[in-house]
Amino acid sequence: MKKLKIFCSFLFLFAGITHAQNHTISGYITDDKSGETLISASVFDSKSNKGAVSNLYGFYSITLPRRNVEINYSYVGYRAQKQNFYLTKDTIINISLSQAVSLGEVTVIGNRKEIGVQGSQMSAIEVPISQLKAVPALFGESDIIKALQLLPGVKAGVEGGAGFYVRGGGPDENLFLLDGIPVYNINHMGGFFSVFNADAIKNVTLYKGSFPARFGGRLSSVLDIRMNDGNTEKLHGNISIGLISSKANLEGPLFDKKTTFSISARRTYFDLLTQPIINLAAKQNGAIGNTSAGYYFYDLNAKITHRFSAKDKIFLSTFMGDDVVYSNIQNGYSSSNNGSQTDKLKLGWAWGNFISSLRWNHIINNKLFMNTTAAYTRYRFNMDIGTSTFNKTINPPSTTSESISLGYRSGIEDYSAKVDFDYTPAPNHDVKFGGNYTYHTFRPGVSVSQLQSQNDSSTLKMDTVIGDKNIFSHETALYLEDNITINYFLKVNVGLHYSAFIVENQFYNSLQPRLGLRLLINDKLSIKAGYAAMSQNIHLLSNNNISLPTDLWVPVTKRIKPMNSNQYSVGIFYNLLNILDLSVEGYYKTMNNLVEYKDGASFLGSSTGWENKVYMGRGWAYGTEFLAQKTIGKTTGWIGYTWAKSERLFDRPGQVLNNGEVFPTKYDIRNSLSIVLSHKLSEKIDISATWVYNTGISGTLALQTYTAYPLPDVNIGSSYFYSSTGNSLNYISKRNNFRYPDYQRLDLGINFHKQLKHGLRTWNFSVYNAYNYMNPFLIYPSTEYNYNYGTYTQTETKVLKKITIFPIIPSLSYSYKF
Repeated sequence: MKKLKIFCSFLFLFAGITHAQNHTISGYITDDKSGETLISASVFDSKSNKGAVSNLYGFYSITLPRRNVEINYSYVGYRAQKQNFYLTKDTIINISLSQAVSLGEVTVIGNRKEIGVQGSQMSAIEVPISQLKAVPALFGESDIIKALQLLPGVKAGVEGGAGFYVRGGGPDENLFLLDGIPVYNINHMGGFFSVFNADAIKNVTLYKGSFPARFGGRLSSVLDIRMNDGNTEKLHGNISIGLISSKANLEGPLFDKKTTFSISARRTYFDLLTQPIINLAAKQNGAIGNTSAGYYFYDLNAKITHRFSAKDKIFLSTFMGDDVVYSNIQNGYSSSNNGSQTDKLKLGWAWGNFISSLRWNHIINNKLFMNTTAAYTRYRFNMDIGTSTFNKTINPPSTTSESISLGYRSGIEDYSAKVDFDYTPAPNHDVKFGGNYTYHTFRPGVSVSQLQSQNDSSTLKMDTVIGDKNIFSHETALYLEDNITINYFLKVNVGLHYSAFIVENQFYNSLQPRLGLRLLINDKLSIKAGYAAMSQNIHLLSNNNISLPTDLWVPVTKRIKPMNSNQYSVGIFYNLLNILDLSVEGYYKTMNNLVEYKDGASFLGSSTGWENKVYMGRGWAYGTEFLAQKTIGKTTGWIGYTWAKSERLFDRPGQVLNNGEVFPTKYDIRNSLSIVLSHKLSEKIDISATWVYNTGISGTLALQTYTAYPLPDVNIGSSYFYSSTGNSLNYISKRNNFRYPDYQRLDLGINFHKQLKHGLRTWNFSVYNAYNYMNPFLIYPSTEYNYNYGTYTQTETKVLKKITIFPIIPSLSYSYKF
């Protein structure tokens, strides 16, 4: 309670509003060619040295005294604009900025209000989407998540994976927002690709700590992704064809400039390419009819934007995507009694997301902006496998059939509503407040089986359903934050986030203070510090290896408590010649009520509920991060280095793991170095390269064996006689007792552009793992046997073997933008 009073007092102490004779300039900042709103564009008055920044919807507001003003509008990669006039009344100015021909000549006036040397926000990184798309990727498929994995403080997990581990946290401790709506599963193909299509995305911001109060529900990070709204001027599109997938994007005005649309689609076609081979192989093995089998994934982003007036906009957006594994095989046999037998095998396995949202932007007045959202979110995992046999005899005539089907279902479904307000009473106050409500339906896992047997005279049918019941919960959050400029040197971001969660007649709530401080040494150098308390009411049960669709989302219950964390961070930020941003950050994070499977437990075997398969414990993580980032000029990219440590302890009575001793997390990677560079040689050619080095992840391996003897059969005197020589069993000393070899990889890419009559053609050639370094995907113990023919003896040697799945992989893709 004392902590609450202190923070409330701190909030209202600096919440004064300026007096009369001030006027407000407000409006939208957009791209002059596409009409897309520009997020975080800078608005700066050089007369008063006061500034503002456009919000997530391109709206800005700045209140200044009645006098001459010189307003500079700027955005990285765009030509700055200047407005000089005498401010006598509230004024609406909508600004359209044009992209610069030569990025190297752009002068940015003012600085980001949240991120950068002069901002109060730390542990946050904004990377231009064009830079993320330029990073060479596996199979030439641009991937936002894989590019962000190269930033300091972010780990990728296993080789080729799209995992996301931030500052010692687990994969479920990251909040992925697509236009403000949570996405529960971000992986395609077991983690080798992410679900985010780069062609549909406008802006990406990653928060790793010192979270603003408007975010909550996760412990480790927030990835805020914003989709394109659609071109307001004319129809534009892009078509791309690669080795394993193709994608298309189309956007433009629908009826007039008040209504726009944007649609992006992507699908892999490996299953279509391999179908003839599968059919041929199946027929050679006795299959009859058409055989179908394969794997593919797809995703679709669609968005419609309509402007009712200068103050009102409405957005309808949808995202859907699935991974699908399927098989339908039929074999036929002839019998000796003039009969026949037909066997069928059918597999259907699908998992994926569906998101739909309706948003309304309304300018209440020139200082107050409102965004209201209603949304539906669903992640589902369905697996079905079935076999059937049909027998027919002619002499005597009879028919019999048998079929067995097994299924597994799990998922999570949300209905949510929220309202957010941006209030700018004065240039030294940027207030955000709002709240949201979510109704969750959790489906932790249900196994379904069906057996049916039929002959000419009878039918037998058995249905069995085993598993956990659906769990329903209510989640509410309220927040208030103020980005306060106290004076030229000191800026503060202070806020409170309140969350409440109701499940199984249990009420959990928490008050989470947030604080960010910036001390400006000079225009180019600042020191920042931050603190954030976070709480999380849902868990992801994972088997702690590669990302699988069988990972289960479950809520807190009467027995499973909410996770919570406290993160402290401090950093030094420096801007070098307005072209290079340098930062060094240190952090320390504690985590409580973390959940992990018991030894040997998994999502399978639903005879017992999931709560009986997990233990709760605590953890901590700390480290140092360095980042040098360049976002303008012909050469762009970043260099990032991280030293970090992450550990866990499960020593509660009855919930002991690893003998109650501290153990490192699987992705406790101590040292990580990444270099990402892109260079524009000319208007026709640009090149890119990525080099990454990580010390090895940890794993649990049975590095020793012992012999277990059965009970004695005969006891004569003091001598025991055994019926066998015993069994050799593996012995695991502790969790994550083994370190994988260090990881390193070089990726290269080159683009060849040619301006055609109606558009731009691009050929991309890239090489993944250019010097063919054999990084381990899996390491396992094995035994090699050597036989000596001279002595007729055999010796055993225990060895470790590794599996590498991604050697050097060249790829080629073609795209056409019009």
